[in-house]
Amino acid sequence: MRTVTTDLAFPEGPIALGGGDVLVVEIRRGTLTRVAPDGTTTVVAELGGGPNGAAIGPDGAVYVCNNGGFTWHDRDGITAPGHQPDDYTGGSIQRVALDTGEVTDLYTACDGRALRGPNDIVFDIDGGFWFTDIGKSRERERDTGALYYARPNGSSITEVVHPLTQPNGVGLSPDGARLYVAETVTGRVWAWDVAGPGRLARAAEPVGPRGAALLHGLGGYQMLDSLGVDGEGNVCVATLMTGAISVIAPDGTLLRQVPVPEHDPYVTNICFAGSGRRTAWVTSSGRGILYSLDWDVPGLDLAFTA
Repeated sequence: MRTVTTDLAFPEGPIALGGGDVLVVEIRRGTLTRVAPDGTTTVVAELGGGPNGAAIGPDGAVYVCNNGGFTWHDRDGITAPGHQPDDYTGGSIQRVALDTGEVTDLYTACDGRALRGPNDIVFDIDGGFWFTDIGKSRERERDTGALYYARPNGSSITEVVHPLTQPNGVGLSPDGARLYVAETVTGRVWAWDVAGPGRLARAAEPVGPRGAALLHGLGGYQMLDSLGVDGEGNVCVATLMTGAISVIAPDGTLLRQVPVPEHDPYVTNICFAGSGRRTAWVTSSGRGILYSLDWDVPGLDLAFTA
């Protein structure tokens, strides 16, 4: 891996842009930040709270899952997120205009229930988006999580799966026919067949929530964060504690784990350049580093790009 830039404040949600730049959120700083190929950083927007997963929508804007923020801990050069902070006001889905940095709160609740900790997001070709809500933790309690589907114009939000145990990464297969969700503390990746925009069908051999199939469950003390899907349909999920990207084939086989050069228990996400290109970017959040590397298979064109 090559170090693109350092000194980021817990980077997450990488988005590869067409011109070679990469967008990341800085959760601790509360910003959406543009990283140039030479490592130069520019703040695109001040988001507040805890901006997390991000994706380009059909209008070219950036849609951000804002988890509402964390308490923070620093030890031995590693930054770690903690419980719900005292100034927490709730979670939200935000829209950011790339040209102006204007921020709009699209959703803060669904059916009268407040969003707690929106985490990761993926758009489908229909123009809607799936997102996970991992919830928040407090000293002696933790929220249950959920999977949602919403429209980018603010007109519709639906809770599709509840409960989930700290749902984090979410992604779609290259043909859009399968939806994947990674649960953090269980170390499991669930898979559903997609029946249509915002609708899931039961898997042929369901074992999980709402008819999900178990794609893979990691052993030992390994927890999961956000994920990306490469051009061959492999689910590439950031693996906490191990400090690596775990590459899981569509049939559930764990192909390999790709560690970062300097161990970081908070490797949180990966994104790819588009179809035909073999560059990936990885966020090493605990150390504040954005890495790039040559991937062994081409990337994947997401539903919308900028």
